Amino acid sequence: MFITLKRAVIVTVLLWIILALGFTFVMVGLGQVFFPNQANGSLVMLDGRPIADRHVGQYFGNRLQYFWGRPSDTVSLTTGKPDPYNALNSGPSNEGPTNAALLADIQRRIALYLKTTPGLTVHQIPISLVESSGSGLDPDITVPSALIQVPRVARYTGLSQARLRQLVRSQVLPPDLGVFGPSRINVVLLNVALYQLLHPQASAK
Repeated sequence: MFITLKRAVIVTVLLWIILALGFTFVMVGLGQVFFPNQANGSLVMLDGRPIADRHVGQYFGNRLQYFWGRPSDTVSLTTGKPDPYNALNSGPSNEGPTNAALLADIQRRIALYLKTTPGLTVHQIPISLVESSGSGLDPDITVPSALIQVPRVARYTGLSQARLRQLVRSQVLPPDLGVFGPSRINVVLLNVALYQLLHPQASAK
């Protein structure tokens, strides 16, 4: 019995070393060698400091000089109040299509776009810009969703619309593997590029 117990303990320890430690260290090592950026969080750096994660959207809705992403209905874990793009509490609003609060939010977002964007009409606003995403953390918008914001950004930055359209097109990401999903724009990366355009001395990666 003692021999059987001893073998069981040895096998358990060996498996723990191999699977819990060895496998973990090997995978971490491979990640650091072959995918260092992804393994370290896909951080967006500006002037040598991390400012965002390229896979998690940021809230730009209170800054008229920047492009806006999809609405986010995430809330604070402590207060329960709206806290857009709270990465600690990903999730949708869970409001149905006939919910009065949801319809009011959509109307409010539409009104904000119409108020701040010269020449914009209701029919030009993509639905994705006024309805929140399922995760509340979506970093991407469609190319048309970025282009319709160009007049507003031009107004509040002083840059020409032609230059901003060129900037938008320079940030277009192709479908995954060339076939999955539409072309898209990462709003964080677009706004970092815009910041660099406004502040040529800034360094980003």
